Amino acid sequence: MQSQFTVGINSEGKGDRIVVRAEDALVAALRVKAERPSATITYVRRLNRRGDQRHPPHRLAD
Repeated sequence: MQSQFTVGINSEGKGDRIVVRAEDALVAALRVKAERPSATITYVRRLNRRGDQRHPPHRLAD
């Protein structure tokens, strides 16, 4: 069963958020790191629909 996770990254001094479908938080972080190797992972959490509607994150390219 896959859940949606919000992964916070810091790339070139700019913060960003990406939503990833994954089995757990570690897999979500590794998928983002594989796509953006120079980015620093700052946090991983389950998708918070109410909070993320106010500040929509990006989706990881499939």
